[in-house]
Amino acid sequence: MTAISGPWTVRRLLEWTSGFFSRKEVDSPRLSAELLLSHVLGVPRIKLYTDYDRTLKEEDLTAYRELVRRAGEHEPIAHLTGRAYFFNLELEAHRGVLIPRPDTETLVENVLQTVRHQSGMESPRILDLCTGSGCIAAALAKGLASATVIATDLSPKAIAAARANLSRLGLAGRVSVVEGDLFEALDGIVDAGPFHLIVSNPPYIPTGQISMLDRNVREYEPKEALDGGPDGLDFHRRILTQAAGRMLPGGMYFLEIGFDQGPAALALGESFNEYDNVRVLRDYGGNNRVLTGRRK
Repeated sequence: MTAISGPWTVRRLLEWTSGFFSRKEVDSPRLSAELLLSHVLGVPRIKLYTDYDRTLKEEDLTAYRELVRRAGEHEPIAHLTGRAYFFNLELEAHRGVLIPRPDTETLVENVLQTVRHQSGMESPRILDLCTGSGCIAAALAKGLASATVIATDLSPKAIAAARANLSRLGLAGRVSVVEGDLFEALDGIVDAGPFHLIVSNPPYIPTGQISMLDRNVREYEPKEALDGGPDGLDFHRRILTQAAGRMLPGGMYFLEIGFDQGPAALALGESFNEYDNVRVLRDYGGNNRVLTGRRK
């Protein structure tokens, strides 16, 4: 940080850091600055706006400078603060586990709308595959008081993270987290289906594109949570091949996809005779985001 006349107040720090992050092409510069500063000061973000003229202590300023430096090198903000935010929930961010992203909220919103407006889903049984941090399972359990949720993942780190997040949110009693490869995780469960809904944010980056991802994803996110095979749809194929046998008639699946995978994902979904009403849903930015279909 360059020298300025006068003390480093909250206002000056946020203004300087926002400009610095903009130059360094850090995502959401102002928000990132606020998250780091609120973390260092141990206060909610809203408190920054009521303490604009607060002068930082030297030890807080030193800690903040170090976090700003690391963020400028594209280390994820969630890793620096240990916190991630998803669907109005605060989650612990664990290294080695995919950081929840706003794109995935499109899937949650569509599932919630489906349950609330479709008869027969008053007490839905939901399976969340590739749960990662547990963000989807947590958001659905929070939004659907009558739902029963099972979340699976192959990664022991993800299983530990999901369990920690669900416990912290008071949802551990309503969401079962089991380790295993997709549907194989259900083999040891007594009440393993069938389900009204199967949801997933599986790996969907084509293998050849991983090296071209932004540095904060390429260098810090687990490759196994990104790599979806040659066309990015390997996991979607595996899920759709087995999902029909795990779903009730009229049940639905919701699978996140990449913004440019709409046509290929739609063709994949329509290639299975077990499903109808196959569609690609868009996010608020107008991008392809979720493949959905109904079990006949």
